[in-house]
Amino acid sequence: MPTMTFITRNGTPLDVEAPNGLSIMEIAHKHGFSADIEGTCGGSLACATCHVWVHPDWVDKCMPDDGEISEDEEDMLDLAFDLKKSSRLSCQIMMSDDLDGLTVAIPGAKIDWF
Repeated sequence: MPTMTFITRNGTPLDVEAPNGLSIMEIAHKHGFSADIEGTCGGSLACATCHVWVHPDWVDKCMPDDGEISEDEEDMLDLAFDLKKSSRLSCQIMMSDDLDGLTVAIPGAKIDWF
């Protein structure tokens, strides 16, 4: 089973199992991160409460097949706080074997990626 890492607000990395076919938001909820990655809309692309920063090494690998995030996702990200170049809605990133090792940070985390 693939694994991934969540970087918490205090900068602590937490490695978790990440089943294929689940969104990063669903994986976050499965592992108790629902306070930090709410997903108020349930993953229907109607809010920005599942906003994460994708580690720069993984940004391209997390993009849709056409290489561009949707206009709907961009519109929702406009509502998120502390946007970065690597900001994504975690409900829009689906786990797969290709993303084994993925690292994302909770916005506000103490990281040195930028």
